[in-house]
Amino acid sequence: MGVPGPFPGSPGRPDAPVLDREEVDRALARLGAEYEAIETSLLALQDHAGRRLLEGAELSGTTKERWAAAERSITVLWSLFDAYTAALEAARELRGRRRWPSAEDLAELTELLHGEGVTVPGAAAADGGPEGGPAQRGERFSLEGLVERMNGLYARSLDVIVAADAVWSALPARIDLLSAELQRTRSLAHSVGVRPGEHPAGDDLERITKELLRLRERVIADPLAFWVSSSTGSSAPGGGRPDTGRYDRAARALEEIRREVAAVLDVRQDAERRLMQLRDVLSRADRTLTEARQARGEVLAKIAASEVPAVSGPSTALHEQLAAAADYRRRAQWHRLSPLLDSLEERAEDELHRARESLTAVTAPLAVRAELRGRLDAYRAKVARHGMAEDPLLTERYDLARRMLWSAPCDLRAAEQAVWRYQQAAAEALVPPQPEGRGEW
Repeated sequence: MGVPGPFPGSPGRPDAPVLDREEVDRALARLGAEYEAIETSLLALQDHAGRRLLEGAELSGTTKERWAAAERSITVLWSLFDAYTAALEAARELRGRRRWPSAEDLAELTELLHGEGVTVPGAAAADGGPEGGPAQRGERFSLEGLVERMNGLYARSLDVIVAADAVWSALPARIDLLSAELQRTRSLAHSVGVRPGEHPAGDDLERITKELLRLRERVIADPLAFWVSSSTGSSAPGGGRPDTGRYDRAARALEEIRREVAAVLDVRQDAERRLMQLRDVLSRADRTLTEARQARGEVLAKIAASEVPAVSGPSTALHEQLAAAADYRRRAQWHRLSPLLDSLEERAEDELHRARESLTAVTAPLAVRAELRGRLDAYRAKVARHGMAEDPLLTERYDLARRMLWSAPCDLRAAEQAVWRYQQAAAEALVPPQPEGRGEW
């Protein structure tokens, strides 16, 4: 069948010439060594750990079908070996009758060793297939043909055993290790609120757990469903590798979840700090708005004929969302907290900026009045340095501007005109007089 087997083939042909005594003795010695090799291989097959596992397992699918066929092949193997043993013993018994065998003995020995003199029952001759019925006839083999038939049956049986054993040796242990890692990840995920029904990663963990349970059950019951035969075309028993595709996908999915849980852990460790910062920013915004409202009342009382913008209250929506963020923190709902914090941080800074702009807009009239007061006092000091503080016009215009700026409510437009007139009078007074006749011819 072209499959290298453990059983060496017997040389010779059915039409070979009659062997002499020495050739018979050499052939029997070779057959004895061959017998030992065949028996050792069959016993090793019988004691193979994979065979014992297959015999004791509740199989299904492809493995159940192929193992049933392999068991029939192994039964046939022993039947063929019994026939081979009987033929060898018959040849030995015939050779042992005389020290110097007769021509008839040599002819019979030649037929036993090279001819098709071994009769095998029909079921055994069918390569371990189902029996055709009680009337099925046997088949005759040469010792060489018998060994070739045993090699084929041995290779097919060993292929099933080795493949199943390889899958059982590779996958269940790896699945168990991955399951243990999965349990550790589930415990950690549960501690940070990553639970089924509450977080997508929790649902994924539940799915992977069920997948590993199903995968392990399938691998135990049908290992050959996870065997990929060698693509090199080799017909050697066990040529191939376990198919770890489903396991690898589960391992990659678990690794993604582990990274997500690690990110959730980072969120948990950082959440309190970010919440404190948000509370601080919103508190400053609220205080600034309160200050703006108070300043607006002062402006309305002290400044006349001025448009003072209204001041809004604190953002109710932001405070409600901050309360929701705190609730997510208490309930360990990190997957909801993280995006909410990102949004809140940006909006809280906008709220503080809006409050500051509102305070600036409200207090603008007071700033204008303060600037006019400063300008008036600056010109007053300049006039005094030049010894003109008692000038009647300057004194009159200074007193008028000062009364306007320090009275309530203050008319900023009129006060600004009064300050400007005082500046003009001061500028004219400080210009040195021109000599008479200067510039005339």
